[in-house]
Amino acid sequence: MDIATMRTYIQSVVEIDSSDISDDTLNRFIGEAYDQVVYGEARWPWYEVSGTFTTVSGTSDYSKATVGGAITGGLRTIAALRTDDDVLAFIGIDEGDEQYSLSSASTGDPCYWSFWGDNVRLYPTPSSALTINVRGFKNPTAFGAGSLDATEPSDFPEPFHILFATYGIARAYEQQEDPGMAAQYLAIFNNELDNLRARYLATPAAQPITLNKNKVRSFAPNRLRYAWE
Repeated sequence: MDIATMRTYIQSVVEIDSSDISDDTLNRFIGEAYDQVVYGEARWPWYEVSGTFTTVSGTSDYSKATVGGAITGGLRTIAALRTDDDVLAFIGIDEGDEQYSLSSASTGDPCYWSFWGDNVRLYPTPSSALTINVRGFKNPTAFGAGSLDATEPSDFPEPFHILFATYGIARAYEQQEDPGMAAQYLAIFNNELDNLRARYLATPAAQPITLNKNKVRSFAPNRLRYAWE
């Protein structure tokens, strides 16, 4: 569904037209729904991205814009950093600064990283230009206010599209001073969002077998952990 189709659907359900609620206002309602879904979950799989950046000899700190410079749209959250040989361990900035004093002249290949004030700090300070591989989650594409009529919420699979319109229906009923219907459609929105979250985020993760509170490793593949566990 593009944003014009969503508006038409909202108008047909609430039995209104653009003289009751302007197209711009409906677009803003739809944008509210989009933002709630986007920022209600940090790790939607379609935001997963990877890229690289290059360190500078003698420089410890790198802005998030630099770290995500190779990622279209920019980097929202950093999940992991690694060199070609090792995965860098994340540590608190206080611990890192204590173990690797910035007043020290010692440098080397980074083993650890911290994040503070939208900056990545590498420990120890890099001694040369080194390619760092980045995995994380990209910034969402804007959708709602200011979107052209043919624009779709491209970041999200089609099952989410009707969800944004459902939230718009709730907000339209609220604007039309019908709190009962507004609450009903808001409940539908929340229930469907829970269903879609379970569908798209309930990915099994490998876990070792646990017997009597002890983890047991075997030659057999690790078991899978499911969403209900």
